[in-house]
Amino acid sequence: MSSNPPGTNDKKNRRRSDYPFFLSYRTRWSDNDQYAHVNNAVYYHLFDAIVNTYLIQHCGLTPTQPDLDGNQIGLVVSSFCEFFFPLSFPDALDLGLRVAQLGRSSVMYEVGVFKSLGGDETSGTPGSVDAPAAVGGYTHVFVDKHSRKSVAMNARTKDGLEKLVTVLQPRSGPKL
Repeated sequence: MSSNPPGTNDKKNRRRSDYPFFLSYRTRWSDNDQYAHVNNAVYYHLFDAIVNTYLIQHCGLTPTQPDLDGNQIGLVVSSFCEFFFPLSFPDALDLGLRVAQLGRSSVMYEVGVFKSLGGDETSGTPGSVDAPAAVGGYTHVFVDKHSRKSVAMNARTKDGLEKLVTVLQPRSGPKL
């Protein structure tokens, strides 16, 4: 099921309010590359951190006890990231998570990476830049962990992910 009406694909126009779940992250010196900004590869670590935090806290994912999840695992089949402005150590970040598409056996996550200016880091609202520094994410396909064939995601996982499905409202942004 797609949750994006026409006119909502410009990720640069995303705002914090488009994301129902937030996680704070403090950059480290080692996150920077030779150009003194957060290296591109680090963004994928951030995406992995927020998605798996949500799956553990809200969908019953138990990576240390895989038998509790049944015989299914989520495999990443595609990923993306669009960069809008650089971040650098010692920036504090707020990561926002939404589900862009939810199917029978797959889910497309979208993560907004926002620079925090302080404020309430637990809610991820006041004190942060409203425009994202980057928007990215990936698609998980749930498969049987032995055969690697696609399977319907379990009910607890799907119920948790449905809470993140958001319908974006078209916004007009600056024309370049």
